[in-house]
Amino acid sequence: MSQALQTITLGGGCFWCTEAVFVNVRGVTDVESGYCNGHLAQPTYEQVCRGDSGHCEVVKLTFDPAEVSAREILEVFFVIHDPTTLNRQGADSGTQYRSGIYWSHPEHEALARALIAEMAQSGVYHQPIVTEVLPLANYWPAEDYHQDFFARNPHQGYCMAVAAPKVAKFRKTFARLVKA
Repeated sequence: MSQALQTITLGGGCFWCTEAVFVNVRGVTDVESGYCNGHLAQPTYEQVCRGDSGHCEVVKLTFDPAEVSAREILEVFFVIHDPTTLNRQGADSGTQYRSGIYWSHPEHEALARALIAEMAQSGVYHQPIVTEVLPLANYWPAEDYHQDFFARNPHQGYCMAVAAPKVAKFRKTFARLVKA
């Protein structure tokens, strides 16, 4: 008997980059760029970028746990961004770029906390992990022009400089999880 599809929402900096990776993960059936855990209803990209809404740029993933586990998704997440920089990923800074795992299933919260503790104990990172682990709240899909941004704009400067290397790193590190 097949397990039901699950969702998890991840903030790992610019959603263009995070989405570009997760659309390539075997078992991920949908990736939607959006905003979560802020205080405004239906925030715009401009409000989020100014820090007016309190939202985090995220990708909401739908996945088949029979093909890819939640742990594997989180392992990919921790490799493709820096979970030790508060409110920053590379040159992108502001609370909208914070590292976060926003769960809808309590088992994902427990898994995320256990994985963070495991990584902290292993010393894989030389700085403390600052990834927040919170229930998903006040989620809104991003505007249409943000969806599939990398796929539609692979030669755009930011995509070439930031997203493409993340996709390459994923493909190299997690070859077993790359969609055929």
